Amino acid sequence: MKKKVVSILLATSMVATLAGCGSDPAPAAEAPAAEEAPAAEEEAPAAETPAAEEEAPAADDSAASGDLAYSGNISIMHFSTSEESEGNGGSDGFRTCLANWQNDHGSITLDEEVLANDDYKTQIATRAAADDLPDVFLLQGMNTISWAKQGIVYDLTDSIKNSPYASDYNMDYLVPFTADGKYYAYPALTGGTCTVVIYDSAMWEEAGFSSFPTTWADVEKAAEYFSGQGIDTIAFGNSGQWQLNSCFVSCLGYQYTGTQWFSDIIAGTGNFEAPEFVAALTETQRLFHDTNIFNKDFNAVSNEDAREYYISGDAAAFIGGNWDASYIQATLEGDPKKDTTKFAVLPQAADAGKYEKFQNIGLGYGMAISAKVASDPDKLAACIDLCQYLTGPAFSEYVGANYALAGFCSSDVDLSAFDQYTQDFYNFSYVDNKGCEIYDSYVDGSVWSVLNTEMQEMVNGDKDPATVAADTQAAYKAYLGQ
Repeated sequence: MKKKVVSILLATSMVATLAGCGSDPAPAAEAPAAEEAPAAEEEAPAAETPAAEEEAPAADDSAASGDLAYSGNISIMHFSTSEESEGNGGSDGFRTCLANWQNDHGSITLDEEVLANDDYKTQIATRAAADDLPDVFLLQGMNTISWAKQGIVYDLTDSIKNSPYASDYNMDYLVPFTADGKYYAYPALTGGTCTVVIYDSAMWEEAGFSSFPTTWADVEKAAEYFSGQGIDTIAFGNSGQWQLNSCFVSCLGYQYTGTQWFSDIIAGTGNFEAPEFVAALTETQRLFHDTNIFNKDFNAVSNEDAREYYISGDAAAFIGGNWDASYIQATLEGDPKKDTTKFAVLPQAADAGKYEKFQNIGLGYGMAISAKVASDPDKLAACIDLCQYLTGPAFSEYVGANYALAGFCSSDVDLSAFDQYTQDFYNFSYVDNKGCEIYDSYVDGSVWSVLNTEMQEMVNGDKDPATVAADTQAAYKAYLGQ
């Protein structure tokens, strides 16, 4: 069975506009002139899962273009570490294509700075603040507008529209990297959910549940059983602060707000103090602070630490993203626990009025170029060539054949070549549930920094949800220049 990777139209109204700092909302990215691609019933796979049993082809080792005039060094900063690539299809594909491009261009030396994800976010922000960005780097969507306004990232609009691969680009992925109608990055790595409940079905059957509960009330009942066994019900890690936003609230929130609320936030007309969003924060505080569902050290451990609780059997479930689903599968290869590992959406909150089976999905990073590179046209051309290769057909074909994944380019994926785990995660991501946007792929880091920091205090019981909402709204208004 072949699935064609096509445009992901999560919610058309939610990608209509992007807010400009202190200006009228800017229009969303416009695709190159072409017929609008129809929405598909089954969309691009995002599960970052290991290769199928049959040997899949390696990445094409020919780069985006043959000869480049530039000779010298290009600095590049990313977070696809060798350790991460062992259990992450996107990182493996990125590193493989990066090595192929380097091998194809012997006169150019790539000076790599590779950091773990959390460290990368900190360091790239520090470099941006000092106007010292690497030549090529991963731009997070939430930083696009402010960094473009500062003039520190290069405008890639023409190079994207005129790319040799433009006809295969999924232009919807460009929205987080758009400011004032211009594009500032090639969407990179692989698209996938940031919120998936990964659970051991055998453990939940022992607790009296044939599948993962659909309500938090039932999860609380299960917690009584698991606590008696000395096991955490759900493992979660929030030491980096972003996890509670990306992997929980930006999905649970839609159960209370529906899709229009965040559409308004993106457009610059939203309100974090809206009663329905405060209610989502209130439920989040209750679940983490007032129940025994989660591991007590959730604010002290990382996402990676928490998933080890699940892998080791110290937790019956884990909440993370598609990268975790990939890592867990690779780690459990040959272990019976792999066969009992299943996937579910967040349960329904009792007072949520707009519940659907939401899971948030997107491409949150893109390959960007420092504006300073433009002073050397030959070097700029080489950097553009590198970005196009790392996000083009070579990458898509590699991750599609090896991991049933896709990126910025469309490709065909033969799901029949993959095991049940991979097919189950594909169905979770693109068949059975409703996609919604990831909060911090949009707006600005200055806003999310306030929300993330204060939510960490909130779930400790040290700050009330209304105050968190008010402080976030103040940061949002400051970002908008109001």
